[in-house]
Amino acid sequence: MISGPPPPAIVQPAAYEVSYGLVSGWVAQGTRRIVVRAGSREVANKRVVGRHFTLRVDLPPRELTLSVTAVGPSGHRATSRVEHVVGLPQAASPAAHAPHQDVVLVRRIRQLVAGYGGTCAVYVENLADGSGAAWNARARFPAASTLKLAIAVTALADGETAGPGTLTDSLLRRMIEDSDNDAADELEIHVAGSTSAGGHRVDALMQELGLDDTLMYGGYERDLSSASGDPISLRVDDQPSFARGKYTSARDLAGLLRAVWLASRGLGPLHAREPSFTAGDARHLLYLLAFVRDRGKLDREIGRAPEIQVLHKAGWINTVRHDNGLVFWRGGVFLATVMTYRAGGVGSASDILAGRVASAALARFRRST
Repeated sequence: MISGPPPPAIVQPAAYEVSYGLVSGWVAQGTRRIVVRAGSREVANKRVVGRHFTLRVDLPPRELTLSVTAVGPSGHRATSRVEHVVGLPQAASPAAHAPHQDVVLVRRIRQLVAGYGGTCAVYVENLADGSGAAWNARARFPAASTLKLAIAVTALADGETAGPGTLTDSLLRRMIEDSDNDAADELEIHVAGSTSAGGHRVDALMQELGLDDTLMYGGYERDLSSASGDPISLRVDDQPSFARGKYTSARDLAGLLRAVWLASRGLGPLHAREPSFTAGDARHLLYLLAFVRDRGKLDREIGRAPEIQVLHKAGWINTVRHDNGLVFWRGGVFLATVMTYRAGGVGSASDILAGRVASAALARFRRST
């Protein structure tokens, strides 16, 4: 009786991560072919030379189980599987580009901003080529839950392990997917000993990345509210007035998310300056952002299309409502950050603005690809 080959060893993708379609690993000596499936769909059937394989495949835009089957010389097969992989377009695989203005999009963003009855900030950038537009992007707003992404990055940069079943993994999931304040405070305490010390760690990391419009200011409290105060004088168009507390800007939120996206391929300032923050850490954070439950903002108009994926972290309190995300489509990926403030309270108009900004950016960037 002829025995089949042992199952392949899959290096990438890993479970609970995003994937841009890179599939790599090892097979037993004598393996003739490998067959790759995303769910039940065959996405590759390739001849193997040697024991190592690396290929790129088109993955569906959803969570899936990826399988690799090794085919031996006598036709015997052995299969390995990786579950909980979120497929992203190959065209969205990270590469660095210098940001520059798209004058057509600048005009459209200004039109949308003019229709919002409050203070707002917008930053959008096509990560495939760096083209984009901004409005009021360095104004400082109360941060609300948007800085929970910064807490997550800081914890992983400090060497915390987020494997399935670990305390860090549990806290990350609750903090990112459910925006749980207790989990955010617990993670800061777990990493640094107190929410105050954790906030200082977050601030230091943001400064290290050149994102200096952000202050973490300790942990999260249930009764956080805004009041009038002296505006912070920056090169901005419209600066909201608010009491002491966490603050950040559209420019900083976008910069942090861009750094995570670049790090998911081992590129960019986060990867270079924080060696403990691995490419796998970045892909895991992006995976968690795919399951954030606070919908109806950036994805408000474009989210119904099955080929569109919005990976984001929103945040709101009585006076502010923000969203910061990556929008993936077949042709690539763009950043979109929309921040809004009204002293008398925000409402659905903030979500409508976010949805219209994302829709306008998608329409513009699709034309340029």
